[in-house]
Amino acid sequence: MKQRNVLIVDDNPMNMKLVRVLLTGEGYQVRTAADALEALDILKEWRPLLILMDIQLPGIDGLELTRRLKADPGTEQIIIIGLTAYAMKGDEGRILAAGCDAYIAKPIDTRTLPDVIATLIERKHPIVNTPRAGELKL
Repeated sequence: MKQRNVLIVDDNPMNMKLVRVLLTGEGYQVRTAADALEALDILKEWRPLLILMDIQLPGIDGLELTRRLKADPGTEQIIIIGLTAYAMKGDEGRILAAGCDAYIAKPIDTRTLPDVIATLIERKHPIVNTPRAGELKL
């Protein structure tokens, strides 16, 4: 069975801690990065199945990082969920067009996030054992 690795890329330490604790409690192996450059460094040695990507990062923003990851054969298969605190009309289309597989507006609903992640992983990697996989329809 593959490791259930998740990378959280968010410049807000409180958001990172909350999601890290939540996903660790669900059995995921979690790493965090505060910006795109730190995320790229982590990805040189560690491959997550899924990235929770804040769109508004300092420096290289989350959309640009997503484009780069989806253009690279070594990282193109990673599931990316775009996150933004400033949801505006048209954001979902822009986020999905950049290559994100899904989009979630902040604040993150901690009651449904594990199910969303499990469902996305199950769809792309059906052999991975995820809690509650297949119970949520996206």
